[in-house]
Amino acid sequence: MSLSNFVKRVRNIMRNDAGINGDAQRIEQMAWMLFLKVYDEKENDWELDDDDYKSIIPEECRWRNWAHDDGSGNALTGDELLSFVNNTLFVKLKNIEVTPTTPIRQAIVKTTFEDANQYMKDGVQLRQVLNVIDGLNLG
Repeated sequence: MSLSNFVKRVRNIMRNDAGINGDAQRIEQMAWMLFLKVYDEKENDWELDDDDYKSIIPEECRWRNWAHDDGSGNALTGDELLSFVNNTLFVKLKNIEVTPTTPIRQAIVKTTFEDANQYMKDGVQLRQVLNVIDGLNLG
């Protein structure tokens, strides 16, 4: 899928969501989701290179554990997905503990989420956007 097709697909889904008002909010919404997808792919590499690698992201908040849809019908969606994103994901990622010794590649997670917002109000549409992003081959 080309980048322009990707953006069009996501934008078209988000246009139907009552919580998103304009391109600025769509871009911000897309940015934090893409960040987590890309970060998860990088963590796959870091785990291969370092047997002792430990993610700064709490296990339940890692993309692979909440956003990825394996097609089994068990992926979070609807109100359950919205509740997780609003009350768990954002709360935990905004409050990650970063110290002067935290590697920059991990501290960036907190920095990314400090000012990020989750605007979507429809958990089914949020699931649709996540599935489009999850389908990107970033390997």
